[in-house]
Formats: sequence, structure tokens, C-alpha cells
Amino acid sequence: MTSSASTESSARVTSAPPLGPEHRVAWPARSARTFPNGLEVVLAESHTFPKIEAELFFRSGNAATALQSPGLAEMTASVVRTGTLHRTRRAIEEDLRSMGANLGTTAGADTSAISISGLAEFAKGLLELVSDLARDASFPDDEFERIRRQKIEELRIERTTPGFLASERLRRTLFGAHPYAIIAPTEAQVESYRRENLQAYYRQHYTPANALLIVVGDFKTAEMFALIEEIFAGWSGLAPKKTSGAELPAYRGRRVQLIHLPGSVQTDVLIGNRAITRLHPDWFRLVLANSIFGGAFNSRLVMNIREQKGYTYSPRSAVSALQEHGFFSVHAAVRNDVVAATLTEMFYELDRMRSIPVSEEELNNARAYMTGVFSLGVATQDGMIAQLSTVYLHGLPADYLETYRERIGALTTEDVLMAARRHFDTANAQIVIVGDRDQIAEQAGLFAEVQQYDASGHEI
Repeated sequence: MTSSASTESSARVTSAPPLGPEHRVAWPARSARTFPNGLEVVLAESHTFPKIEAELFFRSGNAATALQSPGLAEMTASVVRTGTLHRTRRAIEEDLRSMGANLGTTAGADTSAISISGLAEFAKGLLELVSDLARDASFPDDEFERIRRQKIEELRIERTTPGFLASERLRRTLFGAHPYAIIAPTEAQVESYRRENLQAYYRQHYTPANALLIVVGDFKTAEMFALIEEIFAGWSGLAPKKTSGAELPAYRGRRVQLIHLPGSVQTDVLIGNRAITRLHPDWFRLVLANSIFGGAFNSRLVMNIREQKGYTYSPRSAVSALQEHGFFSVHAAVRNDVVAATLTEMFYELDRMRSIPVSEEELNNARAYMTGVFSLGVATQDGMIAQLSTVYLHGLPADYLETYRERIGALTTEDVLMAARRHFDTANAQIVIVGDRDQIAEQAGLFAEVQQYDASGHEI
């Protein structure tokens, strides 16, 4: 009796419960409108919390000036929040405290943004502050100088950071003369920037015809539209002219680029190839294939080089979709003595994905993981804004969010195999290795001819 009871107890402890049915996502009521000045507005009414979150996006980012003035959009966004014609930096901070609000300004490759969140009772004040920053930023001299010095210090640190150096080299390799190739300015470029450069970018790109305002939270839609019209109706400005990106470089065969960091005790390994944007028919197939390969914590890449081999703590892969192009990448930071072994296992797992269909168990686990992460992501106001911005900035179908879980759930092992064969381009993979060349150059040479660079990007 005791033995039987013990066996049953052990079974209860070690057997994982089956997955339950997916919970239905309660989508907030969504409305969209474009005002006469060109401002596109999307509202998602949700009364779960007495808060609102708003984000004003501009369809211009670092790529807009990367070939002439790298990082200008990012610097502009940093200085925008430091003062307007009507408020000093201190006044802005006091207004935020009085409303219990949080303010952020950011810029990426394709967009810039002003975000704010706070109690719904302060909706008018929150939106008035966003409007003030978007229309009448003053770019105080002292704040510009402070942020310029800060940026130079950040660049000096980045030039010693393996992950940054690897990403910079890979982007240059994949995108060549296209603005996406440049992810950061040089110290000399930042030194050359003047306050007037930021103001010119601001006047050209921070315009209503170039903007998308998303508001999520506790409000009545009709009243919110009226409030936004009242606050933003007098704002004017045309959308900037879009310039076509440069032709992308052709690359054939594997290529190894080694960035020499003397004395480095570990090595950053990065593999990549160009991929697709969110509008491509293979997008869902590819993100599911990536989840199985290296995008999730229980992925094949993690199980292989972390759990079985112990080469690294946090290997990962990612599919990055920019507005015009996309890319796929695989990354790990490893001990110097296992660089070749790590690359071997990366390519082994990539080619296995390209050669043999994944198991039904892996497929089901990945689908459950992706739909679960998606559901968690839309459960918060900022998560909902992130998802809505993806839809409207990338021009995705109106029902993209509502059908996301259904489309992931419908994918098959054949879909995953198809995506891996098309977009895990192992034959033409571009390899970037950052570390001490005396420790790793011989290992790197096992995979292709090696080009060597210093931390400033100069060939050596």
C-alpha cells in the first residue's frame, strides 16, 4: 500500500498538467480617424484602470538622416523633453509630478515618439503637454550641450562593448550604403552637431501629417476625439519627402569579420542574414520558426549550447523587421576557447531546421508560447499601444491583432520548414566575432576568410 501510494504521489509531482484552453482576449473598442491637418488618431477605450496612456509617433527616425547626420533623431528626441516656448524643464517636471504622470521621448530607426501616461482625470493636461512638446520645443542651449556631452560618453562606452560592436559591423555588412547600415554616430559627428541641426530636424519631421497618435485607457471615445481636436487642431505641417533607400549590397558565401578587443576574456559571436518585413507572406511562419530555433528560452539553440554544452548563459536569435527591410540574427557571448564549437553548433541547429520538419510537440509548444506571450503583451496599456503602433505604422491588416493567435495556431510543421529553408540562409551567413584576435583568429578562420577590424571600424 505504501509503495503504491508513493508511486502515485511521485507521478502527480512529476507529470505536467495539460494545457488548458486559451482565454478569450477582450479587445477594447477601437476607433480611428484622420484629422484635416493630417494627424492620424487611434483610440482604444478600456475602463479596466482609471488611467490613460498616449503615444505620439512620427514616421521618421535615425534612418531619415543617417547618411548625413547619424543619430540626429535620437538626440532631437532627448532634447525635445527639456523645454518648450511655454515651459522650462523644471516646469515640465512639476507638471508631471502634479499629475502623477510619466513622460518619455525616444527615437529608433524609423520612428520618433513622445509618450505619456497618468490618471484619466488629467487627460487634458497630459495631452496638452504632448502637444506643447510636439509643436513648440525650445531646445535650450544648456540642455543641448548637456545631452551632447552625455552622448559622447555613451559612444565611448559603446566602443568598448562587444555586443554593440558586433551589431554595428553586422548592420554595415547587411545594408551597405542604405541608412539602416548606420546605428550610431561617431564622437566627431556628435561634436559637430549644433542646436540648429536639431531644430531643423524637428521642424521637418515633427509635423501632424507625419504623425500617429494612439491613446489607450479610461475615456469615452467621442469625448476623447473632441478633446484631441481641440488641442491639436491648430497644429500644421506637411509630411517630409521620403527618399528611396540605396540598393542593398550583394553577398555570396560565408564571410567572417573579426573585431579585435585586446585582452577580452570572452567573445561575442553574431551570425546574420537579410530577411523580411512584417508585410511578407512568410512573416508568421518565420517568427514561429525563430521561436523554435532560438527565440524562446526552451528553444533548440538554448538547449544545445547552454544546457547541454555550457558554452554560454543566454544565446538567442531574433527576426528584426524594419520599415523597408528586415534581418535575422543569432547571438551568443562565449568563452574564448569555444568560439569554433559555438559556431559549429549554431550552424548545425540552423541546418537541422532547414532539413527536417520539427516535431508536433515542438510545434505545439512554440505555438502556445507565442500566443501566450502575445496575450500577456496586450493586457497592459503600454502593451496595447505597442501592438497598435505595429499595425498602423507598418500598414498591417486592420484585423491583424484579432486574428494573430488564430493564424499562429494554424501553422504546420511544413510552414516552419518552408520558412527555415527560405530565411535561415546558412550558405551565405555573415559572421561577426568580437574578441581578442590572438585567442580566436585561428578558430574564426575555420569558417571563412577573416577580415579584421579595430573597435573604431578601421580594417587592420
